[in-house]
Amino acid sequence: MLGATGFVGRALVPALEELGEVVAVSRGGPVEADVTNDADVRRVLDGVDVVYYLVHSLGAGDFTSLDRQAAEAVSRQAARAGVQQIVFLGGLGDDAAELSPHLRSRAETARVLAAGDVPLTSLRAAVVVGRGSAGFETIVSLVDRLPVMVAPKWVSTATQPIALPDVVGYLVGVARHGEARGETFDVGGPEILTYRDMIERVARLRGRRPRIVEVPVLSPRLSSYWLHLVTPVRASVSRPLVEGLRNPTVARDKRIRELLPRQLIPFDEAAREALRRANPKSVP
Repeated sequence: MLGATGFVGRALVPALEELGEVVAVSRGGPVEADVTNDADVRRVLDGVDVVYYLVHSLGAGDFTSLDRQAAEAVSRQAARAGVQQIVFLGGLGDDAAELSPHLRSRAETARVLAAGDVPLTSLRAAVVVGRGSAGFETIVSLVDRLPVMVAPKWVSTATQPIALPDVVGYLVGVARHGEARGETFDVGGPEILTYRDMIERVARLRGRRPRIVEVPVLSPRLSSYWLHLVTPVRASVSRPLVEGLRNPTVARDKRIRELLPRQLIPFDEAAREALRRANPKSVP
């Protein structure tokens, strides 16, 4: 697994270890490698059957270039190593001209991986609800620190959050699945919400009632600085995320639900569990 120490990777590793041997790769993890370096990638992919690609350079100034280099190296070396399948977790978002650089980079990574000789299974998700998720932790911080929020209009953008266990379940389920190879699936939870909805629901779970005042104009740069001041998310991470919030991220393709049926976790339940894991006393 490439990107094993990230938010999703940390949850996915133990699930996969129940099924077989896992090579957990990251810059500073159990197996270290620079995924933009062909020699490093060649070394860690030797003997691997399925590659999970959870790499993202968000936070780096040139994240688009780094993500492209990493995808190209993995695509080349996976074919050389005889890998049978690559599983990639990307982002939801229509292929529109106004798509944010962050979401465009996720889409480009999928295209680079799909262009190689190893079959790609691509899962596209919006906000993943769980402890450690940048998007979810931002919402929690806003609720905890701002009784009154002057928020940009993106708080009314539609999205389809999905619980971390559901993402992990889908990622595990598509491995070695014949009908999943070479396919792209949208993955989302059972509810379509706005960011305002999520803020208000987390607030209820925290026993708070923040007031949200929407303003028509607040640039992505100013929005990112605003988030940086009131949340733990760095401006270099928050700005690309904020730019992506202007794009609706709703699952249009429901085939994954037929391929891998499961009872999807509602937002409130997923949020309550994430809050409890962070602090058992944080929810009433």
